[in-house]
Amino acid sequence: MTFENSLEFARKLDASDSLAPYREQFHFPVMKGKQVIYFTGNSLGLQPKRTAAYVAEIMEDWRQLAVEGHFYADKPWWDYHERLAAPLSKVVGAKASEITVMNTLTVNLHLLMVSFYRPTEKRYKILCEEKAFPSDQYMFQSQIKFHGLDVSDTLVEVRKRDGEHHWRTEDILAKIEEVGDELALVLLGGVNYYNGQVFDMEAITRAGKAAGAIVGWDLAHAAGNVDLALHEWDVDFAAWCSYKYMNSGPGNASGVYIHERYHGRKDIPRFEGWWGTKKETRFLMQPEFDPMENADAWQVSNAPVLALAPYLASLEMFEEVGMPALIAKRDLIVSYLEFILKEIDKEVDSKFEIITPNERGTQLSVFLHGEGRPLFDYLMEHGVITDWREPNVIRLAPAPFYCSFEDMYRFGQILKKGIQET
Repeated sequence: MTFENSLEFARKLDASDSLAPYREQFHFPVMKGKQVIYFTGNSLGLQPKRTAAYVAEIMEDWRQLAVEGHFYADKPWWDYHERLAAPLSKVVGAKASEITVMNTLTVNLHLLMVSFYRPTEKRYKILCEEKAFPSDQYMFQSQIKFHGLDVSDTLVEVRKRDGEHHWRTEDILAKIEEVGDELALVLLGGVNYYNGQVFDMEAITRAGKAAGAIVGWDLAHAAGNVDLALHEWDVDFAAWCSYKYMNSGPGNASGVYIHERYHGRKDIPRFEGWWGTKKETRFLMQPEFDPMENADAWQVSNAPVLALAPYLASLEMFEEVGMPALIAKRDLIVSYLEFILKEIDKEVDSKFEIITPNERGTQLSVFLHGEGRPLFDYLMEHGVITDWREPNVIRLAPAPFYCSFEDMYRFGQILKKGIQET
């Protein structure tokens, strides 16, 4: 498609967009009487308008039924979390039995490490990407120390090549081969939070498994954003948050994937609680743990249904649209945003450098050479909600559910004016 940097062309794209009606199903912040241009769905997705009804339903059940809501609500609370498994399995490419929802992301990664990071004298090293998201770094370090190991010897970081802004798959595969039979675990972010790069999860998983390691993925920036096939790729485990592209609300519950080969086992190391026991015997209060025969065995406490309700509301929208349609719009709108950036670059003195490689989802990370924080402040003051990372990078994530092509055009005009005025 030949793009044009014009309002008329952007509106033509919106007119032919099958997902355009979904924009009206989200609440947008308003500045100076106008909806903001929202580029931070990679941090916190907008609130779907249907969410309030899902939360209100639980509040009403609580008011009317009190404790009996666990069993007699229209959506009984005791198995509320099970309603999320089937739609989530389509988002991440898994079997419904391999999915559960509980806790929050880093908590779940810690719980999964109990089961899947079992260092031995010979095989103990963990491979991750250089400068992983800080919470992952802290999780790795604390887990390594918990096992009485030395972080500098145990944690292997794959670095980018000098002068490059992204990782090369061949370098990751080479590092896996180099570490060899000392490698216990490969755990990377499926999409890097800083540069927006989508890792070749299939190839990396295959290489890690061939080396005899367990392979897991932090899918915080991948779930609801990129095509995933966790079961087909033979991934051992994964976890993700729900408040970014999945629009479930701030700090909300985390999804977990555990390959079916680990189900129904009583011998697997695991921190256990009563919600992981079989439903048939759970309320007999037996002293011995009898695990559910699916990913729910990793459940610890009863489900926080007020937190799960917004997630269920959002997943209903994913069911309606499907990942293929979201990915198709994602690719088009990100390409149009890239075009707009390059066109504006021709009209101003500053230089834009897109550091996100072609292996990308909905995020473009852009170096604004010659510009600093005042430009970011200008954008925010003029209704463009974006993200600033030092020293001079903005992250732009046009979520396909609610961002429009007109947003991309309007952003370009505000960006140009901001450069000229700051």
